[in-house]
Amino acid sequence: MAFHIHRAERTDVLADGLGGLLSTPPDDPFAEDLVVVPARGVERWLSQRLSHVLGRGTDAGTGADGVCAGVTFRSPASLIAEISGTREDDPWSPEAITWPLLEVIDASLDEPWCELLARHLGHFSDGEERELRRGRRYAVSRRLAGLFVSYARQRPELPAGWLAADTGQTPSDLTWQAHLWRRLVDLMGIDPPHVRHADTVARLRQSGAELPHRLSLFGYTRLAVTDIELLEALSVHHDLHLWLPHPSAALWAALRDQRGAVPRQADDSHRQARNPVLASLGRDVRELQRGLPAEGATDEFLPGPARPDTLLGWLQADIAANSVAPQGRSLHPSDRSVQVHCCHGPARQVDVLREVLLGLLADDPTMEPRDILVMCPDIETYAPLIGADFGLGEVVAGAHPAHRLRVRLADRSLVQTNPLLGIAAQLLDLAGSRATASQALNLANAEPVRARFGFTDDDLQNITDWVREANVRWGFDQAHRIPFGVDFVHNTWQFGVDRILAGVALSDDSQSWIDKTLPLDDVGSNSVELAGRLAELVCRLRAVIGSLTGAQSLSAWVTALTEGIGLLTRVGDDDAWQISQLHRELNDVLARAGDRAGTELRLADIRQLLHRHLAGRPTRANFRTGTLTVCTMVPMRSVPHRVVCLVGLDDTVFPRAGGVDGDDALAREPRTGERDVRSEDRQLLLDAICAATDTLVITYTGANEYSGQPRPPAVPLAELLDALDATTDTPVRDRIVVHHPLQPFDRRNVEPGALVTAEPDEPFSFDTGMLDAARVAAGERTDRPRLAAAPLPPEPATDVSLAELIAFFRDPVKGFFRALDFTLPAEVEGVQDAMPVEIDALQQWTVGDRMLTDMLRGMPPQRALEAEWCRGTLPPGQLGWRQAKEIRDQAELLAREAAQQRTGTPRAIDVDVDLGDGRRLAGTVSPVYGTRLVTVTYSKLDGKHLLAAWIPLLALAAHAGRTEWSAVCIGRPRRGTTPRREEIGRPQESAVDLLRDLVAIFDAGRREPIPLPLKTSYAFAEARFSGDDPIHAAGKRWRSGRFPGDDAAAAHVRAWGAGAPLRTLLEPPRAGEEHPGEDTRLGAYAARLWLPMLRACEAAR
Repeated sequence: MAFHIHRAERTDVLADGLGGLLSTPPDDPFAEDLVVVPARGVERWLSQRLSHVLGRGTDAGTGADGVCAGVTFRSPASLIAEISGTREDDPWSPEAITWPLLEVIDASLDEPWCELLARHLGHFSDGEERELRRGRRYAVSRRLAGLFVSYARQRPELPAGWLAADTGQTPSDLTWQAHLWRRLVDLMGIDPPHVRHADTVARLRQSGAELPHRLSLFGYTRLAVTDIELLEALSVHHDLHLWLPHPSAALWAALRDQRGAVPRQADDSHRQARNPVLASLGRDVRELQRGLPAEGATDEFLPGPARPDTLLGWLQADIAANSVAPQGRSLHPSDRSVQVHCCHGPARQVDVLREVLLGLLADDPTMEPRDILVMCPDIETYAPLIGADFGLGEVVAGAHPAHRLRVRLADRSLVQTNPLLGIAAQLLDLAGSRATASQALNLANAEPVRARFGFTDDDLQNITDWVREANVRWGFDQAHRIPFGVDFVHNTWQFGVDRILAGVALSDDSQSWIDKTLPLDDVGSNSVELAGRLAELVCRLRAVIGSLTGAQSLSAWVTALTEGIGLLTRVGDDDAWQISQLHRELNDVLARAGDRAGTELRLADIRQLLHRHLAGRPTRANFRTGTLTVCTMVPMRSVPHRVVCLVGLDDTVFPRAGGVDGDDALAREPRTGERDVRSEDRQLLLDAICAATDTLVITYTGANEYSGQPRPPAVPLAELLDALDATTDTPVRDRIVVHHPLQPFDRRNVEPGALVTAEPDEPFSFDTGMLDAARVAAGERTDRPRLAAAPLPPEPATDVSLAELIAFFRDPVKGFFRALDFTLPAEVEGVQDAMPVEIDALQQWTVGDRMLTDMLRGMPPQRALEAEWCRGTLPPGQLGWRQAKEIRDQAELLAREAAQQRTGTPRAIDVDVDLGDGRRLAGTVSPVYGTRLVTVTYSKLDGKHLLAAWIPLLALAAHAGRTEWSAVCIGRPRRGTTPRREEIGRPQESAVDLLRDLVAIFDAGRREPIPLPLKTSYAFAEARFSGDDPIHAAGKRWRSGRFPGDDAAAAHVRAWGAGAPLRTLLEPPRAGEEHPGEDTRLGAYAARLWLPMLRACEAAR
């Protein structure tokens, strides 16, 4: 028998060669051929490809009847297990030896040779440090298990020497591994891998294996030294065919004489690679050739079809010839065979990808989605983006044309595809964490949890509002916080839920507390059930998290996790597979541990165990289904497609970080043929380049999506661009690299030839919505149109309530939108996870206003402070008390001043004023103390506070004009703490006339936004009254600077635009707006509103 090497520069040529071999049936009609493949995706493609060659059809003598039968596809692991006699689970696999190795480690920590490892695992530590380090045990054991298996496969003489007490090849600081290995072998009681391997090789050389006579290995670019030895042994009694995709027959010939493993530093095979792509990306195939047998093997090269006369074809031809031959090559203007797209972040990469794919499909009617392969180094980042940009054609009417493409996402993590496994991961993240408000709310939003507790979207929004208002930050309760060094209940889930439940029966201002629980306001009676469901969720979650702590056996961890998921989730009959998969995966974890499932583990161990176990695993069914396939770089490596797209070749992502593991003995002095992840990724890129038959598309993040700062491409991509520059007689980088704008509606995306000069007659984007947006964006720039080009028609004259008039003048511009029932956008604070350590000026005002209100209702100052403390708004500890006392003292001063002014019994006075023309002003003024109105605010006293007293004062004066009415306004001073008091005397003019004018302003303000921002207009009027420059004073209050001005108010932005200049308010007065001495609308309205009040204040001084 023989060892046959078949080489080709394209994998489809190899597949056809394999088909030719398999078309000759074995002598036994019931015998099957065995083909070993490296990945599921390759298996699916190869079986489909062979179906066009094998079979009994006679069409053109090809047998192309679409049947691939009599062929068994196997993975290399299953083949090795069979020939080594371990058809069941390999006892020396990394997962299998992790548990006995953990037992060995635990038993060896007191040994002198194990001191380094013992210190790393906290064996000599105490308290929290010990617990923290002991949580590394499983992770360390699993990592060492992987290293030991790697040694046995890639350098078997190393563990063999350890058993013979020979550590000469082992660095002195790693000799403890030899001791561990010897103890592990003793504990296992079976032949170690290198012994088993040697016995298997000897047996195969002597008598072969119970395998088909003809064996094939297809598509490998790297084989370990032990794999090659097994193949050589198999070839003694079997026909062994190695189908090797090798990018360059010329390089193979140049390296024919370089055989045998050598230290990687001594390997100079790259000097024979005269093509820069082969030199930088082809280390794996060069080292594989060095490791293959030099004698007794046949070598066949299968030539492929001629390459197209395109940039991609030239690049592949140069790679095949191991040369650079740019002479006579000139890139055709329409050549788009190699496309590199520089984008702003992952989302824009996916946007660009769908436009590129639609363009390719539109340009070539023969191309189908199955001819396109999309590969991505970081599938979990891009999967949701791809799901959002493709495949929604049946859901979203008028959507982007790319939504009509069916997309299949392969080899995703089980955590992402099964919501229950995602819940398991979330629970493990919550366990041992602070249990923040956002973490628990995210869990509540998960579909299985929603189903268990019956949460609707509205329910979850109400719960979020409650959590924010109740000031829940982190921690389930006081006991849960103690390990974090915090020993109080405020801002915990218990604190918040108690407030919510108390709020069902009591209001915030009832002054009736339940122990130390202050009821949360606005928990309506119709929300009783929802509050109960929230309390049940938090209670169950607390119990589940409590069971996922401490040190316990693996079986106890699995039981706690299973029961916890059962308590928190529910799935329907259609999703029952999620429960089955959950139980299957967790039972598999127990089965791998076997009789060591009682091993004591900690939370960190379980996190590491399940994170590795639930990682992405491709299945055969996910590939070559007729849809557009999206996968990682490995499953479909080297499989030819007309279009190969590589998405996300960012500098920080590709190739994978290959930091040297300090415990890896092989990494100290690596040899050729031994695995290197960065070289592996570079080989994947080379395979992708050679797999593209028509077009190669690459996208990467070349600019920060927020700042626009340029970012470099991944180093292998930069090297590829350098090689492409050398492929033609002139550099092509500027013609193949497209720098995309940040926004998809940028005009360059929709103008023919503006973005891609190779397609001068076609726009880049197929999105008609973006075309409309770009047209608008590119339109003629004009001044922002008025919100209302003309005042709305006047409403029928009706009576006006005093409350409505007062509310309007709190914000006259906002009053216009209120009249239209239009709600202005408002910033809603999100849920905060961190406890407050300080409160800003606005929060201080909120706290002070509540304290002042409580004191005015008769609550003692200390009780008001305690109420605020029970709300959870104040910083913890002494810092919170200090700030709270400062605010309380200020509020107490204001309350005392108000008490001095509020003498007598307060009363409410109903007013009814005839305004003429059949209109009346009616309402109630309260509280009135004798003949005086007394208002008090925690704010620094300003015009709006005076106005809030002035209008009721006018109503009283108009209603009962013979009484000497007055008003007192109390507030904080601009500086210091002594309360500021302003008195307003009887109006100098007719109160009825002044009210009639205010109602006229009210009517005008309900028809259009009038130029009457309160702060700005008050500054204007004050300056006019005192003889200063009113425009200058108004400008200071209008323009935003260190603090927001009136120009930043939501109503003003909506009415006049963001950053509107003051001159917007300074138009000449219209008919009916005039006021003597004022030539602007702002001035006229300010004078009408404020000057009578200022005169009354002046008279009262």
